[in-house]
Amino acid sequence: MPLIEETVLPGDSLLTLPVVVIGNGPSGICLSYLLSGYRPYLSPEAIHPNPVLHTKLEEARHLSIVDQDLEYLSEGLEGRSSNPVAVLFDTLLHPDADFGYDYPPVLHWKLEQHNYIPHIVLGKGPPGGAWHSMEGSMLTISFGDWMELPGLSFKEWAASKRRNIKSDRVMPEEIACYYKHYVKVMGLQKNFRDNVYITSVSRLYRGKDDEDRSQRNEDISTQHLEMEDGQKSLIKRNWEVRGYQRATDGSHVPFCLFAENVALATGTFDSPGRLQVEGEDFPFVLHSMSDFGAAISKGKLRGKADPVLIVGAGLTAADAVLCACNNNIPVIHVFRRRVTDTSLIFKQLPKKLYPEYHKVYHMMCTQSHTVDSNQHSAYTSFPEHNVLSFKPEMKCVLQSASGLKKILKFSVALVLIGSHPNLFFLKDQGHSIGRHSNQPITCKGNPIEIDPYTYECTKEANLFALGPLVGDNFVRFLKGGALGIARCLAIRQKKKHELIESGDGGGDGVP
Repeated sequence: MPLIEETVLPGDSLLTLPVVVIGNGPSGICLSYLLSGYRPYLSPEAIHPNPVLHTKLEEARHLSIVDQDLEYLSEGLEGRSSNPVAVLFDTLLHPDADFGYDYPPVLHWKLEQHNYIPHIVLGKGPPGGAWHSMEGSMLTISFGDWMELPGLSFKEWAASKRRNIKSDRVMPEEIACYYKHYVKVMGLQKNFRDNVYITSVSRLYRGKDDEDRSQRNEDISTQHLEMEDGQKSLIKRNWEVRGYQRATDGSHVPFCLFAENVALATGTFDSPGRLQVEGEDFPFVLHSMSDFGAAISKGKLRGKADPVLIVGAGLTAADAVLCACNNNIPVIHVFRRRVTDTSLIFKQLPKKLYPEYHKVYHMMCTQSHTVDSNQHSAYTSFPEHNVLSFKPEMKCVLQSASGLKKILKFSVALVLIGSHPNLFFLKDQGHSIGRHSNQPITCKGNPIEIDPYTYECTKEANLFALGPLVGDNFVRFLKGGALGIARCLAIRQKKKHELIESGDGGGDGVP
């Protein structure tokens, strides 16, 4: 489906989309679902296990959750997200999930066409985002039910597709298929465009230079999305979104869209974390599981006497260790933390549910270089070590916490120390909109600063963010961002229509 129609807009250079969503992973999909007019209501027979919350829900049972006061509903709730609306929506969809209960959602959904807000969701690949590129042999960290989106049970979908789901945790490829199917079955395809790459998102200011800017904008070869009803919305042009769409023949078709609001739903998988050390750019130093998997499948590591060097102490690094062990590849595992560090992710995972990760953690603890003097064993860990440099002869210089240096030989190095969002298309790469100004956006240390109930950036009006960009790494919590944004935009749309009907709305719309 083409992204846009190459049409010069005669006499109306102000035609603009109400919302452009950048990113088509679960965050973007869920936001499109709500912007398309789907509304959650308290189910007639539902009783939420939290009596205080249930009383609040009963007070406005006739209203959808989108039309209620989210601050009031989320007051006093606690959960594994720092964003109150994320905790609220999660407890409505998965009541008391953190206590081990499997209660059904207390919500049912209605499609209300009059609540549709025109929007477009732009993504590099098919709907599902980064889930389509994740290593297929690993299980998700979350249960399958926690990965589902509103209105479509993952278990029911899997059963209908005759997929054999052997455990509560599932493979990424199953989740990717589910997300792609979700967009289709919910009728959201008209809002989605694939193979789209964003190159810039810039603010269009309207002030003393208005005439000059308007003239320049009219000179742009303007292109626009075909609206379903063929009507033009008179709204304020706040953002210019530029990029290109990759055609089937491989060519790049440039486009320019204008938006009243932009929602960032890009996730954090764009830029792998780097050590920033000498030699890290050598071709034998990899930074992703997909590259490692490709090297194994192509037989590049077959028959190698030297071990694989894996750097990192998170779940992705643990996945790499498991992958190497399953392929009979010896491993040197280097990480900065102590094995007793309480912040290690393994400490937060129940052994019964995640036996494979606890197997890796057990090796990290018991097969340290200080215990196992045989450097050619199947696995050797180097806790409290930093990588100082990589050498061209496939050697690595390590330094211990005490300052002792070691030189190790390896066949390939795999650096898996997290990933960061790539917001290069924003001014200053988005550094100005984080909690800590002028620093790169990261999920944990410096997420985008937002209003906790609308998810609008506090430092940039009409710019919204959700998902990992605001600290919600888990799918079960990113849905709250979609709820907050949908409510905010619905309120603004209603006010705008009221002004237009009263005759006070200008041709440029209202902010």
